[in-house]
This record gives sequence, structure tokens and C-alpha cells, in this order.
Amino acid sequence: MSSEHQLQDLREKIDSVDDELMAFISERAELAKQVADLKRREHRVSYYRPEREAEVLRRIMRSNPGPLSNKEMAIVFRQIMSACLALEELIQVAYLGPEGTFTQEAALKHFGQSVRTSPKLAIDEVFREVEADSCDYGVVPVENSTEGIINQTLDSFIDSSLTICGEVELPIHQHFLVGIPLQEAKITRVYSHSQSLAQCRHWLDAKFPRIERIAVSSNAEASKRAKGEWNSAAIAGDACCELYELTKVFANIEDKPDNSTRFLIIGRNSIPPSGDDKTSVVVSVRNKPGALHTLLQPFYEENIDLTRVETRPSKSGKWSYLFFIDFLGHLEDGAVRRIFEILSDTNVSVRVLGSYPRAVI
Repeated sequence: MSSEHQLQDLREKIDSVDDELMAFISERAELAKQVADLKRREHRVSYYRPEREAEVLRRIMRSNPGPLSNKEMAIVFRQIMSACLALEELIQVAYLGPEGTFTQEAALKHFGQSVRTSPKLAIDEVFREVEADSCDYGVVPVENSTEGIINQTLDSFIDSSLTICGEVELPIHQHFLVGIPLQEAKITRVYSHSQSLAQCRHWLDAKFPRIERIAVSSNAEASKRAKGEWNSAAIAGDACCELYELTKVFANIEDKPDNSTRFLIIGRNSIPPSGDDKTSVVVSVRNKPGALHTLLQPFYEENIDLTRVETRPSKSGKWSYLFFIDFLGHLEDGAVRRIFEILSDTNVSVRVLGSYPRAVI
């Protein structure tokens, strides 16, 4: 058989597989509609189940036969589930905008493309929109692997009743963008968010040590400015490059190649266990010797892995602090319940921000 006939034969097989895929996806969508009908009859409020979706994605990754990678296969199923959920209920998600930010990218990575995203100008506005029931969920950045914690997000939790429903880990790749092609020597300023400027500090020192570095509210705002100024550049990601039709002069200019940002999904409902969970709490302790040891000792005794401990000033008094702690496990786990029982007998006040599935993809 000639190579042309072999190619034609393979294409026909692909078409046949595509037809089968379409039939199975349609069958899955019909089942999702039946699930929605059942929930309506039982007057269940929540259609989106983060723990269920995390379980499905983990199962897909465990069962994946290849040659697609586990992550690639999970992304395919992520979108299928997103489209099926939209048949049950169209989810509205607030995120730290404007359009084109890494936070929007994180929202779409977590929820899939079949959601309605709503950009907000500030982190506390995202919280307010979800608290007011104007949006179902919110997405906010909480920490960057290079530059550390996002204080505005932690502070927003102090006076909020919202619950953490999930997390997203997003690799962050920064690019040097211009609106029109121009010689490097003519670039006199670069715009970006302060975090992005910090993440690319060493690269800028080496490549453009003399240009002015101007921090703006977002990388999207930086891209808008660079597009309209002939002598300016922006540092931003792929989404901004495409959205604002900029030219990518240098790619992946972040100082650390493994640079990533963690985002939190915030909502109004607590999440049941998924089998691989994380819990976030905020703790206040009386300022006395051994207070931090008293707080952390039960975690050590129960062999609970602390993944993050951050300190923020408390509004209750001068030189008073709150501890934000993340650890592996769910509130319903026996070891975690024992820790809270121990802490309840001390001068430690613990408020749970949420138990939620660990990031899957």
C-alpha cells in the first residue's frame, strides 16, 4: 500500500474514532442533565461539586494509558466536565481583573472554559461580589513562589465569612512585549505589576538596566499602556500578548524557571472530603512565651504536614498577630479533629477558612 493510501486509511480511522468520541461525550452530557434534574427535584442548591471533580480528574490521571500525558488528558476531561456542568447550571466566577490577567487564566484552568468570568478591580471586590451572591465563586492570588504571600488576600479573609473551596497552581511565564516593532535602544520604560517586575528583576538588570520600571495595577493595564506608546514595553503573559495584539520580543524572562503562583477559589459552602485535601485556618494566640509552640505542637504529635505558616498584624491591638496556617488533611479526618480538640483547651482561637481538594492539574 502506498503512503498516500496509508494516510487516507489512518484519516478514516481518526474520523471513526471522532464519531465515537462525540457519541460518548453527548451521552455524558445527557447523564449530566439527568443529574441536574434529580438535584432540582431534591431541592439541592449546589450543582458544582469540587470534591467530585477532583476525584474524577485524579482517577483519569491514574487510569491514563498514554501516549498523552496525565496533565494533557486531565485538561481534556476538565473541559468536558465544564461543558456538562454548564448544562446543569452556568457558573459565574469573579476574578482579579482586568481581562487577560493570570488570575483569569487560573479561573479558566480550574473551572474550564464553559463558565462566565467577571473581572474585578481589587481583591476585596472579588470577596464582596461572592458575599453578595452576585457571583458563585471568586478566584484570588494568595502566594507566588518567588515573591511570597499576597497580603491583601490574607487580610480580606479576616472580616469575611467566605470559605476556601479549592486551589489552583499556575506556572507563571513572563514575556517582554511591545506594541509596535522598535529598536531595543529606543525603549525607555517598561510597565508591569510590581510582582511581575520583581519576578524579572535580574533579567531587567542584565538586559535593560537603564530603562524606567513603572509598576501599575495589573499586567493587563501595563499591556494597554505599551500598546499605545511607541517607546514603551510591558511585562505580561501570553493572554495579554494575544488580547492586546502585542509583539513578543523576549519570552520567559522570569528569573526562576519554576516560577508559579497559587490561587484560591472562594465560595459560600463547605466542601466534603475528596481523599486528598488541604485545610486553611487563621489562628490568634495570646502574646506570651511558648504561644507558638503551644499552637504547633499538636500538629507535630499527629504527624500533620504544615504547608504554609504566615503571620499578619491583628486589628485587635498593637503588636498582636494572626497566624495563617495551611496543612494537609480535611476537617473530617480523625487526626485533624483531635488537633482542634487539643487547641480548644488552650488560649488559642482557631477559625477555619476551609477544607478543600488539593490542586490536581
